[in-house]
Amino acid sequence: MKKMLLALGLSGALLGGSVTWAEEAVTAPTPSEQITVNDTVEPALIESSDIITTETALPEVVAAEEEAVLDTGDTAWILVSTALVLLMTIPGLALFYGGMVRKKNVLSTMAHSFVAAAVVSLVWVIIGYTLAFGEGNAFIGSLDKFMLAGITTDALSGTIPEILFVIFQMTFAIITVAIISGSIAERMKFGAFVAFIAIWVVVVYAPITHWVWGGGWLGNDGALDFAGGTVVHINSGVAGLVAAYMLGKRMGLGRESMAPHNLTLTVVGASLLWVGWFGFNGGSALGANGSAGYALVVTQVAAAAAALAWLVTEKVVRGKASVLGGASGAVAGLVVITPAAGFVTVGGALAMGLIGGVVCFWGITALKRALKADDSLDAFGLHGVGGIVGAILTAFFASEFIMGDAAPASLMGQLWVQVEGVIATIVYSAVLTFIILKVIDLVIGIRVESDDERMGLDLSQHGERVE
Repeated sequence: MKKMLLALGLSGALLGGSVTWAEEAVTAPTPSEQITVNDTVEPALIESSDIITTETALPEVVAAEEEAVLDTGDTAWILVSTALVLLMTIPGLALFYGGMVRKKNVLSTMAHSFVAAAVVSLVWVIIGYTLAFGEGNAFIGSLDKFMLAGITTDALSGTIPEILFVIFQMTFAIITVAIISGSIAERMKFGAFVAFIAIWVVVVYAPITHWVWGGGWLGNDGALDFAGGTVVHINSGVAGLVAAYMLGKRMGLGRESMAPHNLTLTVVGASLLWVGWFGFNGGSALGANGSAGYALVVTQVAAAAAALAWLVTEKVVRGKASVLGGASGAVAGLVVITPAAGFVTVGGALAMGLIGGVVCFWGITALKRALKADDSLDAFGLHGVGGIVGAILTAFFASEFIMGDAAPASLMGQLWVQVEGVIATIVYSAVLTFIILKVIDLVIGIRVESDDERMGLDLSQHGERVE
């Protein structure tokens, strides 16, 4: 995956330059050949510099091809994409989640997304980036870029400044952490959440990012994850499910109304997520190029297809197609297409969106009941399930038409690599999330007191409330 990302990032520079040769190619004589000069040519006119050999020209050509060159178009696009991805968390996810909880918990729920942006930003520049993208080994990056050491304004990552790549990847880490908050809404201590995300982004997110995008073992095995199916969605969904189990169910669940207090906020949030996802998937091309354009198109197609598939399924199962269902379906489609956005055709995106909409509806209904976990806002049902479906379907729909020679040579071989990545991410994320939460629970506790939960987390945790 790293090689593919670097290739996409370098494409503008490599395609923009060409090597032009002199009017005629002159080859060096072999040892058995003699240079003869006829009477009409002055010997003095033949200089040693006039003889161009392959041996002398090749190193210069190779050096020109390997030298990274800043591309202002690519840089401008990633600047915009970075803002779009941050927009997905604040205010997008904050509004999406905030509208779905009860009124007494709306501020605390939105605060989870807001504080994720603050905490992860600092942790990422201090140690997260170097663990994810430092040289390191197959499992974790080195500390050579601790506190962004050595990253100057002139340092490049492909055709964009490396410092821009740092913050672009930071926004991915932020939204991954914020997604987890959907599973623990309305019952987790705010301080415990802050401690958890600060540790989790270093211990869980950074290593898995390195596996896939930072030169680690999954990327080297050929796992396809264009914009974060495993790194972001499966990772956060599984962590959220584990956290939901450890926290236990909300008080009154199944006996009291848990209806969303303001679906207007949720629809606005879902709309911002949809728009921001253009930066999420399109920006992952790491350049202003055809790959980015295609990623935007398939992202739109998959989201639309999943929204309609969800609405139809909901109409058949429940008798009515809800607005919340349409918003959830669109998010499901966006999640499913994320790992495949740079690898599939429009037809593949359409199929993935339709499948994703139906499967994620099942994930938040039948599967959620079977798991018996209080995944409050369906972080696992949408992101975990959607990420797993998307990662697996990527093997089926990865297209030579889009990928060219980089397309998988064997469907079954690629399918195994994708499944390998899914399993590894699930196991690692689940085990480490459990350990982190267990330690925090022993030290300060992770769940609010019953009286505080009845009062509402807005008042009990923040001393504020929405009138």
